[in-house]
Amino acid sequence: MSRADESSQWLLLDVPGAPGVVEALKERYAHYLAYNLFDGTPFHGLGEVAPRLLQLAEDCPLSRFSQANPGLWPGLFLRSRAPLPTLLAHLRQILVVRFDEQEQGLLSYYNPQTASYFFDSADPGELSGWLGPISCLYWHGGTWADKAIGSVGWQQLINPGLEVPVLGAPPSLSCRQQRRLQSCLLERHAYQWSRCSGHEYDRTWCHVQEGIAQGFREYGLLDGWLHLRAEYPAAPIPTSLPGGSPVERLENLRRTWSAGQG
Repeated sequence: MSRADESSQWLLLDVPGAPGVVEALKERYAHYLAYNLFDGTPFHGLGEVAPRLLQLAEDCPLSRFSQANPGLWPGLFLRSRAPLPTLLAHLRQILVVRFDEQEQGLLSYYNPQTASYFFDSADPGELSGWLGPISCLYWHGGTWADKAIGSVGWQQLINPGLEVPVLGAPPSLSCRQQRRLQSCLLERHAYQWSRCSGHEYDRTWCHVQEGIAQGFREYGLLDGWLHLRAEYPAAPIPTSLPGGSPVERLENLRRTWSAGQG
């Protein structure tokens, strides 16, 4: 990875994705400066699963070990010339985002899979705002589809440094970013389902898309559809399903396919 002059190196550690890493920090790496990203935010009570921002000296043992073992130390590596308070303030500012006029939520951008969707969806102007004081960002990851076929790798983004308006409080997601994050959630569901069922990811993803097209968007209904589709993988979907709700349509489809088998 390229080095930025006079910049500090940091690891924003995805603690929820790294079981046991908090204990490792306490036992073997206690001398490293580590900052709880949730301190001073609405999530301050979730300290045990909060991401940690670790300062890494150039070529220090933890820097070498974490980059050689990104599966054990998942998260985002970043470089910044900004002082620590400025960097922390920015990272905390983009934790909570606005989806529309009413909805807000936690953006787990520090997760390598989420980062592969979210930052990839930004144009140069948007990226300049979201990266803020971060000059370089890199991580080992990819989409859930990439993970399913074992093709994750190192991703790197350089801050374009364009003059852009200051992010709102909370910052708002563009329509494209919302679509990409929705894809992240659905592809994660397909990945987890394929792992549990033993089915190929591509097949499961096709079935997920079929279910969404039929209106089975709620995850409980989507799971019901996936179970049904696994039982009848070659059955044709009727051009119009009777029923006034997705629940009724799914039940009618179950009866139709069951009768066809009989």
